[in-house]
Amino acid sequence: MLQRVAIGTDITARKRAEEAMWKRANFDQLTGLPNRYLFYDRVQLAIKKAYREGLPMALMLLDLDRFKEINDTLGHDMGDILLLEIARRLSHCVRETDTVARLGGDEFAIILNELEDRVSVERIAQSLLTQLAEPFLLNGEMVYISVSVGITFFPEDASEIEALLKNADQAMYDAKEAGRNRFSYFTRTIQEAVRSQAILANDLRDALADNQLQLHYQPIIELASGVIYKAEALIRWRHPQQGWLNPTDFIAVAEKTGLIVEMSDWVFKEAARQVKLWRRYFDRRFQISINGSPMLFHCAGDHQNSWFEHLRQKGLTADSIGVEIGEGVLMDASHVVSNTLFSFRDIGMPISIDDFGTGCLSLSCLQKFHIDYLKIDRSFVGKLLDQSNELMFCEAMIAMAHKLKIKVIAEGVETKDQCGLLKKMGCDYAQGYLLSKPLSAEAFEALLAKPE
Repeated sequence: MLQRVAIGTDITARKRAEEAMWKRANFDQLTGLPNRYLFYDRVQLAIKKAYREGLPMALMLLDLDRFKEINDTLGHDMGDILLLEIARRLSHCVRETDTVARLGGDEFAIILNELEDRVSVERIAQSLLTQLAEPFLLNGEMVYISVSVGITFFPEDASEIEALLKNADQAMYDAKEAGRNRFSYFTRTIQEAVRSQAILANDLRDALADNQLQLHYQPIIELASGVIYKAEALIRWRHPQQGWLNPTDFIAVAEKTGLIVEMSDWVFKEAARQVKLWRRYFDRRFQISINGSPMLFHCAGDHQNSWFEHLRQKGLTADSIGVEIGEGVLMDASHVVSNTLFSFRDIGMPISIDDFGTGCLSLSCLQKFHIDYLKIDRSFVGKLLDQSNELMFCEAMIAMAHKLKIKVIAEGVETKDQCGLLKKMGCDYAQGYLLSKPLSAEAFEALLAKPE
């Protein structure tokens, strides 16, 4: 009689292990959303389905605005709690057929399948902005954040996954540059702008290497005495094909590519070289101010320390070069920015607040960082008239600054009447086309050498 022996093996544990490995490989460990690897797989499937059924699909890339500041101020644990809550809200804004993925850090992506029209995409995009704009309560702390969204369509914009991702990325950065907390569709115009910026960035690298940059200097006059012993350094670029370019033509590209750091070093050293000459030949108090990019204040301390060491080697005191910053830098709560500002304060390098009056800067910030100068924005100075609102605003700003032992510089002075009113109000300095446009170093020296 034939006998059979059955041997059974319990494979449950192995299946569980394999399933756990698959989940680790395909899902984000923090949020539980599909990760970058599974997202790519889902996009490929969505493209095939859209091609087969003749229905378009959309791809969204989302980047949280200023998420780093939350990590810096509240800690990474709170940042993780915020990301979890954001993932939950995003998932509630889309349909069951759609995919929400976390690509890493504070970057998310959404695949919108089987679209009937663009209206549904816009509705979802607006819902994302609205949902994320609502405050987050994290361990008793109220936190606010926003998101920038880039949107591209298959097959209208591109048919390959890499091209779609590139398009969505370009549109997302367009949303950020337009002011954040908004969505932007990919367009050929964006593509052309990105291509032009890439060419300009390459040219800018050559400009730094080939000495195509030059500083011009706009005089700042002391109103009480009429003496010029201050100037603002303004960078110009003599492009080989396009001729002279103003900062508005290339600073944004320098910021985006990180070239602004190298450029700022060049500006600082060139200004230091110039101020040493003008202190020797014209006025020992001479001071040149340079514009400080927000990116510089997010660098570690080694950067500004190299500036301080450069001044020491040149035999210059710290007050020979001033740094002008926007109100946004002063309001940045991160430790890195604060430490950088404190290092300038401690060494005695003057700090000016540029375009003052256009933001929401608090008085405590001015006191905390020992600000030396406020520069009243030209939008106030340009409308100065007797009994005008701008006159009252300027009087209030000057009085407040003086109470805090801060000197005041009025920007954009173009008429004698404006200059007279500012002097009458007790404004300390004036800068503008009434006095002089920005000049080359040679022309500036000729101005200083003129007899009174």
